[in-house]
Amino acid sequence: MSKLPPDFYERVYALVRCIPLGRVTNYGALARALGADGAARTVGYALNACHSDSSIPAHRVVNRNGLLTGKFHFGGLSAMQQQLEAEGIRVENDAVVDFDRHFWDPSEQTTRAKSSENEPLMSKRL
Repeated sequence: MSKLPPDFYERVYALVRCIPLGRVTNYGALARALGADGAARTVGYALNACHSDSSIPAHRVVNRNGLLTGKFHFGGLSAMQQQLEAEGIRVENDAVVDFDRHFWDPSEQTTRAKSSENEPLMSKRL
């Protein structure tokens, strides 16, 4: 993995803010979407550093198997689960039930954003 850009944490936060209500993603998927394949752990560090910012829905980020591995950083062992369940995501034994159904692929978001940027201005809908 090459050196990450200085604004990497901010890029993580911006992408995490795009995770739709009732959906989850994982650390590795976020890293890949940001062009930093192999930086899943750094994505986790970024999310661990943003506890005081309620605009970042870090509770929607789980590990690649749907486990709530970040639950220790939410001010209580059940806080992350409670936040997910409030959004309609069922959690059993610290794992998202029907993980594949709830999974949001952030690369689709970044692909759409890139293609939109490359679209001629006249063809964009106003």
